[in-house]
Amino acid sequence: MEDIVSLCKRRGFIYQGSEIYGGLAGTWDYGPLGVEMKNNVKNLWWRMFVQDRDDMCGVDAAILMNPKVWESSGHVGGFSDPLVECKKCKRRFRADQVGQSCPECDGAFGEVRQFNMMFKTHVGATEDEASVSYLRPETAGGIFANFKNIVDSFHPKLPFGIAQIGKAFRNEIAPRDFIFRAREFEQMEIEYFVRPGEWEAAFEAWREAVHAFNDAVGIPRDSVHELEVADGDRAHYSKRTIDFEFDFPFGRKELYGLAYRTDFDLSAHEQGSGSTLRIVDEEGKEPIVPHVIEPSFGVDRTVLAILSSAYTEDELGGEKRTYLKLNKAVAPIKAAVFPLLKNKPELVAKARAVYVALKKEVPQVMWDDNGNIGKRYRRQDEIGTPYCITVDFDTLGEKPELADTVTIRDRDTGEQQRIAVADIPPILRS
Repeated sequence: MEDIVSLCKRRGFIYQGSEIYGGLAGTWDYGPLGVEMKNNVKNLWWRMFVQDRDDMCGVDAAILMNPKVWESSGHVGGFSDPLVECKKCKRRFRADQVGQSCPECDGAFGEVRQFNMMFKTHVGATEDEASVSYLRPETAGGIFANFKNIVDSFHPKLPFGIAQIGKAFRNEIAPRDFIFRAREFEQMEIEYFVRPGEWEAAFEAWREAVHAFNDAVGIPRDSVHELEVADGDRAHYSKRTIDFEFDFPFGRKELYGLAYRTDFDLSAHEQGSGSTLRIVDEEGKEPIVPHVIEPSFGVDRTVLAILSSAYTEDELGGEKRTYLKLNKAVAPIKAAVFPLLKNKPELVAKARAVYVALKKEVPQVMWDDNGNIGKRYRRQDEIGTPYCITVDFDTLGEKPELADTVTIRDRDTGEQQRIAVADIPPILRS
């Protein structure tokens, strides 16, 4: 895990939040390559689950919401973790993650108490109970709060879903394991509304869809394990839940969740808001409260699973190397363009022309002329760039039959082939 964290810092994927001030626990900043990779993940998810389907629509709800939303959903009263405090050093820990004594000083713990994880804030100029609001602990609340708006605007027929990608906030007692458990994170969530008697087929379809997404982003299926959550461990409103667990470097932990939440959410918000949150079922012609299937994906955990899967150490050309074997769909840079020599103006000019033309076709293309070719290859390998494109004297026409061709090197094998510049964009898009 330390090697992955080091690579992320060194190569501009992920930095500690507020690092120059000593950092802030549980916060992380995505650097230039990290934000490109994260956007690739989100864009792929949105395309697969919203744009490529006819039964889905998207929303982008506000982070701050009327606090009654969280009262109705049960978060104000019950969104908590068990907390213990060391009597000796006063450090606080989640009770379910420590033993009988403090791991820092071996001191004794006090009584277990419940700690609400929502970040409380105030809206407006006054700070009293009437102005209390919360940073949302999940994105699903904004979906349920907009259910009536979607139904009134678009008149969807069951089954249909509403999707959202956005930030969520949890005041974790003990954030840990890099970006796995943080206080500020991003979610990709779907609430898929179905007739009560059709939930099992929908649940199975979404179970397969989760695996299809893992395939698309390059998370190996043999590293993902389905855990059927037992009755006593599920939320009280859930009739079936599967946790998709991944073999992270620090152990097997939850990556995604899939839950059948019955009609709990819409019924709770209908009662709390006084609004009618029903839809006229075309089969029964009667307004019903739909039941819901919830696939929930964490953006940051997806990024970490991808990095963990892609991190590779091998030997190439007699030298050890470290590289990210990233799926092309999520790689932050699709290709890097080099001049063979940076001190030859004619090579640099031609390489820049190739770079500019490619960047118009595939924006995630990088220019690199720093160091010799071998160092450039290693640097690009380490950030997961699938292809390195070199402009040499043959590109300029030293051999007339090779004019306007370049060498393109494959990251994983190190093999090179010569192709025409015009043939490069389809390779980068494939």
